[in-house]
Amino acid sequence: MTSRTRLRSAATFFAAMLPAVVVAGCSGVEGTRLSIYAASSLTEAFEELSVLFARTHPAASLSTTTAGSQVLRTQIEQGAPADVFASANPEHMEALVAAGLASDARVFAYNELVIVVPLDNPAGIDSFEDLPNARRLVLGTPNVPVGRYARQALAAADSLVRPGFVEAVLDGLVSEESNVRLARSKVELGEADAAIVYRTDAASSDRVRTVAIPPEVNVRAEYLIGALERADRSPLAEAWIELVLSAEGRAVLERHGFDIE
Repeated sequence: MTSRTRLRSAATFFAAMLPAVVVAGCSGVEGTRLSIYAASSLTEAFEELSVLFARTHPAASLSTTTAGSQVLRTQIEQGAPADVFASANPEHMEALVAAGLASDARVFAYNELVIVVPLDNPAGIDSFEDLPNARRLVLGTPNVPVGRYARQALAAADSLVRPGFVEAVLDGLVSEESNVRLARSKVELGEADAAIVYRTDAASSDRVRTVAIPPEVNVRAEYLIGALERADRSPLAEAWIELVLSAEGRAVLERHGFDIE
């Protein structure tokens, strides 16, 4: 075979291979953008999941926005360019599904409430029954999941602990925050005697002490995740949801204090 023949054969080989290479490069979901909106309490868990996701989708551009579920829902309703929504409350996800803005919503984790107090615990809150001692109490607003759950727990305690318990507790309410991280930060900064937050948020801070809420009055928070319906819906959305629901994803959530069943 002459040199010219060898060169022509090589060129023919690479020309034949080129379409396969192009198709392989375009058939995946690399290089696309993925925008995740998630409840504040998922911050650390989703940060770790983002690292795992990047290993299998290295060219993907991923951004995560965390806030109160009700804030994120409102932003999505107003046209925010999100691809996945993870809510700490079924109501907000169900509203988006009913409006045709989300689909295939699935439960993926559970959480529960605890009380957090400063490390020096100036109000002497050592049990749930001591909560009226807090003269500076912080809760989530009534329309944020953690705030609604906290009020449900207090209402249940009014008959189980003692009459007038809720009134005594709420007498010390000084601030209502739009997400659980803001509530926790008030305690971390010494601006509050106590706050009711999720167990996972207490576990991720070394600047607060945790006081348990009795199981008979506690509320189990249910987390849902779903893809958002947009004209330019990212093909990566389902890949992210599959990771969260996978055994590896569930292990990450458990490591951050969530219950997964």
